[in-house]
Amino acid sequence: MSPTDIGLLGIGLLIVLLLFGLHIALCMILVGFLGFLWIVSITPALDNLALVPFATVNSYDFAVIPLFLLMSTFIYHGGIGREAFETARAWVGRIRGGLAMATVGACGLFAATSGSSIACAVAMGKVAFPEMQRQNYSDELASGCIIAGASLGILIPPSIQMVIVGILTEVSIGKLFMAGIIPGLLEIVFYMLTIYLMCRIKPNLAPVVPGVSFKEKIASLRLTWPVFFLFILVMGGIYLGVFTPTEAGAIGAFGAFVIGLARRKLPWQNLKEALIEAVGTSGMLLLLIVGSFSFIAFLAVSRIPFVASDFVVSLNVPKYAILAVILIIYLILGTFFSITSIIVLTIPIVFPTILALDFDPIWFSILLVRVSEVGFITPPFGLNLFGFMGVVRIPVETIYRGVIPFVIADILHITLLVIFPSLCLFIPNLM
Repeated sequence: MSPTDIGLLGIGLLIVLLLFGLHIALCMILVGFLGFLWIVSITPALDNLALVPFATVNSYDFAVIPLFLLMSTFIYHGGIGREAFETARAWVGRIRGGLAMATVGACGLFAATSGSSIACAVAMGKVAFPEMQRQNYSDELASGCIIAGASLGILIPPSIQMVIVGILTEVSIGKLFMAGIIPGLLEIVFYMLTIYLMCRIKPNLAPVVPGVSFKEKIASLRLTWPVFFLFILVMGGIYLGVFTPTEAGAIGAFGAFVIGLARRKLPWQNLKEALIEAVGTSGMLLLLIVGSFSFIAFLAVSRIPFVASDFVVSLNVPKYAILAVILIIYLILGTFFSITSIIVLTIPIVFPTILALDFDPIWFSILLVRVSEVGFITPPFGLNLFGFMGVVRIPVETIYRGVIPFVIADILHITLLVIFPSLCLFIPNLM
């Protein structure tokens, strides 16, 4: 049996194990070890099994994951979600649908420093949804804008998912962060336009609420200065080359910690929860990366990625048609799996094909993250839907109806990014 045949059997075994509900990281480690053992021999397989976990947890570059997670947990447990919403409401609340737009804006501010989609859905579900209900907003619009806005946490830097993509593809994490800025801002604009159009077509979705004075708007900015400060500090430092992404994560975590203490938003209980959450999530993500690298080593000796890329390139099909098929597959996968699982499972096979088709790796990485996050909000299995349902009690069909217009907006947004790659590459090309 050829190494390629063994590789295909390994992929099949991995799928079967996942269907039985085994942990994805353990499945990848097991299949990677057995496949390496079959193709090479026992000694290299054992060496690989021992060296990959050590190299992963002992790597300076991989320290960026727990550091950015620590920053995000400090921000989340420091109550930044409520303050971001209050600031956004002061500026756009008086427009019809303004509270929904404010929620999207608040999600953008929250995402800019937390990078967590589920955390944003939970926080905004607790903060913004009751306020919109009090102002007689429809549950349909209120739930849709929160669930969609929460997905910004995956795209707007700093994003843990982009860190993982950068690690697995060896693409500059700093450039990936910069590439997500314009698409992230455009996503906010698309969502706000969607809300505006929904309220124009069905005015009963949202009433007009009283506005606030310009003085009050300016005063509200004091609530969100930590968000802007940390974002400028972290992203500005990376862009200017003052520090690496790993150093940026350390500075951001320390800055969030100091700000939380100074504002008395991190009492001992909140601090304890933030540390436990950061450690637990970091361990889970590092285990996934260990599993991915174990599986990548097996795929490398089986030559599956190279055979697949050669086959795709040899097809007499336009490369953008192949790209469209890949993106559709990612959209479907996003409705069933977390984006982190999708990345570690598919990058080893898909990325060599993308390079063989001569697509820009930074541009494709943004598309990958963007399309996968659409799956997060797509009925019936999007993860943001379940995160939101955990804190809000309204009919499921209402949530589904509310989120569909935002899914359509996402498809249009992705189409724009495909047609104009410069939207992703403009800032990285300036670095």
